[in-house]
Amino acid sequence: MGRTLKIIGIVIVVLILIVVIAPFLIPVNSFRPQIEQQASAALGRKVEIGNLSLSLFSGSLGADNLSIADDPKFSSAPFLTAKSFNVGVEVMPLITSKTLNVTSVVIDGPQVSLIRNAAGDWNYSTLGASPTKAQSQAAPAPAAPAGQAAKPSAPASAPPAGAPPAFTIQKLELKNGQITVSSVGSAKKSSYSNLNVTASNVSLVSKFPVTVTADLPGGGNFKVDGTAGPVNETNSVLTPLSAKLNVNSLNLASTGFVDPSAGLGGILDLDGTIDSAGGSASTKGTAKLSKALLVAGGTPASEPVTVNFNTKYDLLKNSGVLNPSILKIGTAALNLSGTYEIPAEGAVLHIKVDGQSLPVKDLQAFLPALGVNLPKGASLQQGTLNTNLNLNGPTDKLVTSGNVGLFGAKLAGFDLGSKMSSISSLTGIKTGQDMNIEKMTSNVRVAPEGIQADNFNAVVSQLGTLVGGGTINSKNQMDFKMAATVSDSLLTASPVASGAGALLGQVMGGGATKCKGGTTTIPFQIQGTTSDPKFIPDVGGLAAGLLKSQFGGGCAGGPAAGGQNSLNNIKQNPAGALQQLGGLFGKKKPN
Repeated sequence: MGRTLKIIGIVIVVLILIVVIAPFLIPVNSFRPQIEQQASAALGRKVEIGNLSLSLFSGSLGADNLSIADDPKFSSAPFLTAKSFNVGVEVMPLITSKTLNVTSVVIDGPQVSLIRNAAGDWNYSTLGASPTKAQSQAAPAPAAPAGQAAKPSAPASAPPAGAPPAFTIQKLELKNGQITVSSVGSAKKSSYSNLNVTASNVSLVSKFPVTVTADLPGGGNFKVDGTAGPVNETNSVLTPLSAKLNVNSLNLASTGFVDPSAGLGGILDLDGTIDSAGGSASTKGTAKLSKALLVAGGTPASEPVTVNFNTKYDLLKNSGVLNPSILKIGTAALNLSGTYEIPAEGAVLHIKVDGQSLPVKDLQAFLPALGVNLPKGASLQQGTLNTNLNLNGPTDKLVTSGNVGLFGAKLAGFDLGSKMSSISSLTGIKTGQDMNIEKMTSNVRVAPEGIQADNFNAVVSQLGTLVGGGTINSKNQMDFKMAATVSDSLLTASPVASGAGALLGQVMGGGATKCKGGTTTIPFQIQGTTSDPKFIPDVGGLAAGLLKSQFGGGCAGGPAAGGQNSLNNIKQNPAGALQQLGGLFGKKKPN
């Protein structure tokens, strides 16, 4: 028994000695050229590694550093660098016959640089390119001297049909890495840290499972989990991929590809699938944008936007189609469709948005993202919205134009009469604590510099018709030129109307004969902000508007003649006429 134990002990000692001494007996650095050559042939890029060391315990070769060259059309700096990496090998073949059989590759702390040029091509697209392609891009042979026949070129030493090297790595892993994404000629960059890539049974000529995870700029993370391969021999971008895609808490303002001054922002979450084959990538899923901000001067929306999307993207043309998709804000659902391009920087959209009978109670939470805030204490309690919009341009300079219509709405907590004292003091009409809007339509244009509204037309049941247009700039400042048109029936019914009518009679020189069914138009301006609008009477515009509305077209019985007399009176004493009109708005007469 004791003899047996001694033999076992000797065997153990010998094994330990082999493990300790063998690395010094095997010239592992002699494998470095072989590894560099095979890796360079597989990637189509020059690969360099540092000094090799052997660990029999783990069955791996370790290298001090790793460098993979970039496509020279993009950069002279390396595409990938790492301070260390390990190559798993089969130990016995290595010891007995010095045969190198690679089982795994683990790269620790890689730094990867992804670059895109103006044509939309990526610097990684030529990774794994076949020798045939490399030869086709080589410079032509020099011309033969004059008088001599050109000699046929030497046959290429590439493998038959340019087939990629046939090898399989059981495990490929990149851990704790970082990706920097940029464009040629641009200083903008975005970095993705904590990059981890795990793939198994990796081969250039077959499909293999792969998982990629990374942290996003400004917080959040993403994950791609599926299968890839076989690697496309001419353009690795075209390599088939079928995977699930998850993006969590991507801060749009910190991606590095959005101009902060444009005001775009929000937190994006996405769950979808991607299937890429034959140069076409189809992506489907659901995206949610929280705290959305679409214009400078706006404030983040309190209600998230969700989009059930379906796109098809051409990987060679860098353009895509947004198939009919649904955008939801609360219960309001809008239809999306259109096209888009993704050039070197950002994305360019051409999207149509259509929505009918949308409940405005749900939409109001999204208005601040557009730079529109309801007046303090006011809220939309009922009504529907119809809209037809077109979104065009780069995402950081997006222009949205079209028309909107609000119907049967109630703006609770907003007394238009108290705000528009210029009209209420003339008509005596009280609008109450809520404003009932029969309809409100306008053509709109939303851009980074603000909002423009043209052909604004509203019918307020207690008041009449409001028309005009104006702008809301990126600082939320309003500048609208408006006119309120009140029917004579409302004036006659008002207890204040008799005094106002007498004053109008003085201004018009006693010739203000009103046509049956006529109207009175009062111009004014809206300034301030959307949350605190200021209604300012336009006295000069009022006089001109009254003359135009009351006497411009004339009516049976001769009111037009009376209107001409009134015009002459105003021409003779314009200051007196405006002084009397100014009294309607509480303005002091000039001394």
